[in-house]
Amino acid sequence: MDIALQSWAVSRSAAAPHDDAVLLALSGLVDALRENIASNEEAVARAQSAIEQRRSGADYRTIVERSDEPLLIELVTGNTRRLMIHGARLRRALAAALHEEGLTMEQIATLFGVTRQRISAILREAGTEA
Repeated sequence: MDIALQSWAVSRSAAAPHDDAVLLALSGLVDALRENIASNEEAVARAQSAIEQRRSGADYRTIVERSDEPLLIELVTGNTRRLMIHGARLRRALAAALHEEGLTMEQIATLFGVTRQRISAILREAGTEA
């Protein structure tokens, strides 16, 4: 999220009720990011181990069979999935909140770096009249 959106989210959350959709989405994203930090540390260790094993002459099948579960690729996939889910929730909630506050779809599109048509679709997904 860029600086302007971060500032807006912080200022909005300070004055917002505790059930604010953007605040809830941000909280979920923070939790997902924290989970990804731990998962990323494990993924880095696994990747470094795989590099060392390969450079020592191990074939990929052996490297994978020696790996603990979840496999490196599963860690990376889980990280990506968490970011996609929580990023989409934040995008929908923030777009709806900005639209409710009077920003046009064009203005929101400019902030998000997407087209007005994409914002229209996001607002439909959020259940907000576009």
